[in-house]
Amino acid sequence: MAPLRFSANLSWLFPELPGLPERLRAAGRAGFEAAEVAWPYAEPPEALVQAARAAGLRLVLINTPPGDQEKGEMGLGAVPGRQAAFREGLEKAVLYAKTLGCPRIHLMAGRVPQGADGAAVRGEMETVFLENLRHAAGVLAQENLVGLLEPINTRVTDPCYFLDTPQQAAAILQKVGRPNLQLQMDIFHWQIMDGNLTGNIQEFLPIVGHVQVAQVPGRGEPGSPGELYFPYLFQLLEDQGYQGFVGCEYRPQGDTVEGLSWLRSYWDKRGHPSAGQ
Repeated sequence: MAPLRFSANLSWLFPELPGLPERLRAAGRAGFEAAEVAWPYAEPPEALVQAARAAGLRLVLINTPPGDQEKGEMGLGAVPGRQAAFREGLEKAVLYAKTLGCPRIHLMAGRVPQGADGAAVRGEMETVFLENLRHAAGVLAQENLVGLLEPINTRVTDPCYFLDTPQQAAAILQKVGRPNLQLQMDIFHWQIMDGNLTGNIQEFLPIVGHVQVAQVPGRGEPGSPGELYFPYLFQLLEDQGYQGFVGCEYRPQGDTVEGLSWLRSYWDKRGHPSAGQ
């Protein structure tokens, strides 16, 4: 069984460093061969290509733009009345992904509008999401890119987020029925919403295109104290034949590099893989 391949999430790791180019360099020095970043849009894509190349890293995941964060937006994929803005954001994400050689884009669903009548608006939001995802699948297929849906927990992290369980995301993916749309499994969110990680990983892994990890409940390093035992979960992913990347999307509890002892010990045991597609 091949060892897992890890990706440094530079929206979260190395918070002590000011910009993405510096964080890319630090990730390369720490032994990573892949990186991901939620929103790279503050930097021109060419500058990021140069920084990634200099660091010996490839980018494996970015997100679609969040929308208007001052108005509380966190993604636009399922937000009624924001279809044009979603498509515009998608074009921007595709441009960055192509320039960066990044094969995956997380298509953010967004939040249920505040004060909205839950059931009625959720039905409308699913309709909007399905339309937007069909459009996105076509755009992404032309560029040989994969779109990802990530459920985000509504118990702790984002009470208004539209997409919050793997079951809901899988049902939407089934309705859209496009092979280049897949599931993004953030184990932190899945544990908080549903637990049953062994069963859910076994059930949903065939449609998972990217994994992310953090300890629960503190969202620290996998090696920090908490309710998840990552050696077991990593072994499970290996046993199930997972081929994608595992994104380190967590909040370092102290110095980022010191906090990577859990990953160094994994590499010591399993060997340091080379980053492929």
